[in-house]
Amino acid sequence: MHILTNQERRKLAQEWKRKTKGKDPSDPNVEIDWHNQNTGQYLSDVIFAANDGIITTFAVVAGVAGAGLTPIVVIILGVANLLADGASMGLGNYLGKKSEKGFIRQLKKKEAWEIEKIPEKEKQEIRDIFHDKGFRDEDLDRAVEIITSNKKVWIDTMLKDELGVIDDDDDSPYSHGIVTFISFVIAGVLPLLPYFIKSLDNVFIWSIVTTFVSLYIIGALRYKLSDCKWWIAGFEMMFVGGIAAFIAYGVGAFLSRFI
Repeated sequence: MHILTNQERRKLAQEWKRKTKGKDPSDPNVEIDWHNQNTGQYLSDVIFAANDGIITTFAVVAGVAGAGLTPIVVIILGVANLLADGASMGLGNYLGKKSEKGFIRQLKKKEAWEIEKIPEKEKQEIRDIFHDKGFRDEDLDRAVEIITSNKKVWIDTMLKDELGVIDDDDDSPYSHGIVTFISFVIAGVLPLLPYFIKSLDNVFIWSIVTTFVSLYIIGALRYKLSDCKWWIAGFEMMFVGGIAAFIAYGVGAFLSRFI
């Protein structure tokens, strides 16, 4: 029988507390929506698309500003780049997720064929998997019996524990593509906002301020995807954006001397 370590117990307790939100799961009058716990699956799409949207758009703004071109040129190039890159990222993420799900379907077919043709070998693999997890004797026999009694569970277990693949039926490529596009456009328009205010002076300076504040906020949200402290993640994103902006501004200023 597998004995949980203290670290595993703490992780389980934290996960239980997060999912129940302090509610008593044993209370029949309390409903806990476990499925909605997966809504964070799009968080990485939002953060990375927003980050790219801000940086790529500001790179255009900085390049045009470095070349000394007019604000109207910044708006035209910025909006064109924003929509084109946003569509490219959204479609790219959609195709990537679609290809990933197609790959998983092929793996499922392969595992289903092996279960059908060589069930004893596949049962032994399940036994080996749960033996490595710490199951022994009757517990191990019972675990193997339960898993192999349901073909879908059997296939999913083989995918996860043998191949390291998790299939989420609710994970829609369309949704990932749409979320990516919307996040890219909404965040990417921020560096352009000062240029739409005609009465505003020093629009490039305001664009810099807007960009770096936005980058810090988006970067700070990265702590949800890593073990990095939120304020460090914010400064890291600002640093990366600053490098991109410096390169774009320098290229624009350099090329303007020869055009």
